[in-house]
Amino acid sequence: MLRHEFQPGKLVAGFFVTLAGVIYVGDAGDAWDTPWFAIIPIMIGGLCLAGSVGILGRSIRKRRGAAGDTRAGTSAESRR
Repeated sequence: MLRHEFQPGKLVAGFFVTLAGVIYVGDAGDAWDTPWFAIIPIMIGGLCLAGSVGILGRSIRKRRGAAGDTRAGTSAESRR
């Protein structure tokens, strides 16, 4: 299997989408009562946080790629 870059923004977005799903499953299973509008701030906040984390992760990868690669014969462009 080929290795891929770690993308923390997608991890955070996936966590919040999963959280929203768990909240709705708990509501559907009568474990608790969730108002329909409760998911909106969870999703908006999670997507904003995921975007911020994604931008931060991308800037860190760019900075490390510009500083030079420690592996011989490879560059940041060839790893994509």
